[in-house]
Amino acid sequence: MTHPYTYIDPNAKIAPNVKIDPFTVIHGDVQVGEGTWIGSNVTIMDGTRIGKNCRVFPGAVLGAIPQDLKFSGEKTTVEIGDNCTIREFVTINRGTDDRGKTKVGNNCLIMAYSHIAHDCIIGSNCIMSNSVQVAGHVTMGDFAVVGGVSAVHQFVNIGQHTFIAGGSLVSKDVPPYIKAVRNPLSYGGVNSVGLKRRGFPLQQINGILDVYRTIYNKGFNTTQALEFIEEELPATDERDEIVTFIRESGRGIIKRYVKGAMDED
Repeated sequence: MTHPYTYIDPNAKIAPNVKIDPFTVIHGDVQVGEGTWIGSNVTIMDGTRIGKNCRVFPGAVLGAIPQDLKFSGEKTTVEIGDNCTIREFVTINRGTDDRGKTKVGNNCLIMAYSHIAHDCIIGSNCIMSNSVQVAGHVTMGDFAVVGGVSAVHQFVNIGQHTFIAGGSLVSKDVPPYIKAVRNPLSYGGVNSVGLKRRGFPLQQINGILDVYRTIYNKGFNTTQALEFIEEELPATDERDEIVTFIRESGRGIIKRYVKGAMDED
């Protein structure tokens, strides 16, 4: 199912039922899983691994070398999971020696003109809306949603089940289960709608709310809040995940919004 105007290096490993449209170029060190469709004018470069039943739309470039001056030609990869949709003109660069790969999980939707830089680890079931720009070494948990025209700073960690509003500048870590909104990017409450859609029971959501009320609403500093949470709130997987995420944060977490000069309301 390959058009005669498509170029596929003979060393590429393409599953038998992959459909590839005209004017696409696939380099040698590439693997494409069964059931995947690759549109026209796509470039898939060395080191790219694409899973099963993916859709890659016209103009995408996957597996180009990192835009990182420290890169010295080391052998690295881009790994894209199963059932992913990569829309028009998306670019995903392969890794460097730091992590050795850039990875996108299963069931992700990466919308048009988005960029995922070297050494990013993107979880499963994530959505990046149009023109999201993700710098190097970013980690994003499962079910994270990033609104269009947002920019994510290098080395930022984004927790699972988060929602980040469109047009955001993400320069701090975003803890799991929350909404991140406004400018500067700030805590906007627990992502209750998203959690309900994914089957979280009300008791579980209320437990997450209690944790974040302690962090953002009780007037504690971060250290005091974490100590209070561990001493006073019942132990749950979500509680422990949030505490660990914040303790391990390298850039610090986003803060509660404070009305100030940047507020347009």
